[in-house]
Amino acid sequence: MNDLALRQSTEIQGDVLAGFKKDHVQLLFLKFDDATRARTWLRRLKPRIATTRQVATFNAAFSAARSNTGGDDPRAMNAVWRSVSFTHGGILTLTGKDPFPQTSEGSTQHAFKQGSAVRAGMLGDTGDNSPENWLFGDSNAQPVHAVLTIAADKVDDLRAALAQERQEASVHKVVVIFEQDGGTLPGDRRGKEHFGFKDGISEPAVKGFDPPDPERPEWKKGSPGTRIIPGGEFVIGEETVSGTPSDLPEWAKNGSFHVVRRLGQDVPGWWAQVGARLKELKNAKAVPPEATTEWLAARMVGRWRSGTPVAKCPYADVPFDPECANDNDISFANDLEGEITPLFSHLRKTSPRDGLALKEGGEPVPEKGGLDGRRIMRRGIPFGRPFDPAGDAGHGPDAARGLIFVSYQADLVRQFEFIQRDWVVDTKFPDRDPRVGADPMIGPTTDVTFAGKQVRFEQFVRTEGAVYAFTPSLSTLDRLADGKLSDDSPKIKVRVNERNGNHEISAVSTLDIGDRIDAGKARLVLQDDGRLVVFDENEDPRWASKNPATRGARAVFQEDGNLVIYTPDNQPVWATGTAGNPGAMLAVQTDGNVVVYNRAGTPVWATNTRH
Repeated sequence: MNDLALRQSTEIQGDVLAGFKKDHVQLLFLKFDDATRARTWLRRLKPRIATTRQVATFNAAFSAARSNTGGDDPRAMNAVWRSVSFTHGGILTLTGKDPFPQTSEGSTQHAFKQGSAVRAGMLGDTGDNSPENWLFGDSNAQPVHAVLTIAADKVDDLRAALAQERQEASVHKVVVIFEQDGGTLPGDRRGKEHFGFKDGISEPAVKGFDPPDPERPEWKKGSPGTRIIPGGEFVIGEETVSGTPSDLPEWAKNGSFHVVRRLGQDVPGWWAQVGARLKELKNAKAVPPEATTEWLAARMVGRWRSGTPVAKCPYADVPFDPECANDNDISFANDLEGEITPLFSHLRKTSPRDGLALKEGGEPVPEKGGLDGRRIMRRGIPFGRPFDPAGDAGHGPDAARGLIFVSYQADLVRQFEFIQRDWVVDTKFPDRDPRVGADPMIGPTTDVTFAGKQVRFEQFVRTEGAVYAFTPSLSTLDRLADGKLSDDSPKIKVRVNERNGNHEISAVSTLDIGDRIDAGKARLVLQDDGRLVVFDENEDPRWASKNPATRGARAVFQEDGNLVIYTPDNQPVWATGTAGNPGAMLAVQTDGNVVVYNRAGTPVWATNTRH
């Protein structure tokens, strides 16, 4: 058995476990104006979606090449990756069916169905952060149905891919309602977010994907302190921390819930506040007289700018000190009350590690079996130009800049929402008197207690958009392109005539909403409105059945040779009028025509769409 079998997956989309890790990223937030054409769009998109195997193989080769060049990126190695996810409304539009018709309060299915806008208040997204102020989100007049992520090493490659995807969307009536760019910051800011701190350095490792350390098998090989988490915490259907199997349906297997949030950052405002609070703390003699704004900011974050943990180097940022070099080899076990790294620090609010005592004097919560199940896989990237008061347009204080927060998890409620609601914005986490306060880096305006002195930190990170989506497996993408979530629908009996390439349908065959028979110049589709339509090779309609719009209809090619459209309660609303021809065949032809032939091979009905 391959212990790293997840690396070879051709079912899991590539960004979930492997991570695209590109310098240039664009997210397209999409709306489906026509479900039938949206399914065609998805069918054409699917071959361009990156798999875990593709991305993991490239990343390993890229890392090896970079090691051989002394740490420089190998210029000859470039790739463009794509991933796609769908909101509840998107899946409903593609399939005509609610993917989770019955949900219970507190379940991830319920959260997904409600969407990020409905759940904004409980996550602290109120006031200026509330959904009515968002640039995109589930409650907007333009609902988001899908999120297409494109990532590239080279900006020119990204532009070319974007041009292709915009054209594909336009042809298939898929509306791009918002575009969000993202990119690695330049120069010495590379690898950092806009406040100036190293980011993306504490991601969990995954069992079955990352190799374990021979001496500390709970850690990733070559990455001290990086805990290996069961894959089922990020991918549906894999082993979980609790050992409890997922209660999600089969179509969700190898998929992952996808959270996207646009977080705007007021960089000069945040740093000005750090300076002002430092002055207050010095006046109260709550900090050493030699403390600087860098010193206080590091305690708000839990790390120095370089990523060096305050827990290991509390007095200064010394990233080249061997004792401080490992970003993730951090322990708070001897600092349960936050005297070195404050309990309100961003690092401890989002990943408490071995230092979480829920009450003063209590025993710490174990990571294994306790906190490992809260981990999420983050794939964030900055957007906007860095703040530079001496820079040109786009570098000023009012320019848009911030972080595209992206996470993958198997459970929206137990993972992302719990971290945001119960840790980040909860002033009583962990429970102390006086209150610890919210996360002063990304949380709401809050009072925090620092060395016995309470100081107020205003909010300088704003939520400007949010979406809950689901990133399906490659097999489920195929099903969605067919307008289904499962394979238990009646099968269409189709064979391709080897002599002429025509698609021949025999009785009894049923076409459900979204089903299509594609012979190139003729593409027979049962649309969402219950009408049969013949599209040509350019996806332009050439013929349509003249029945009333009928939601939930099905078309049946019967044993008597008649092709009939039925309502959900089995009432016929249209037919070819070819009853009395047992043994007949319905042919979707390469010349663009759709014809019913009797047993003798004589045409008895046709759409007359030959071209």
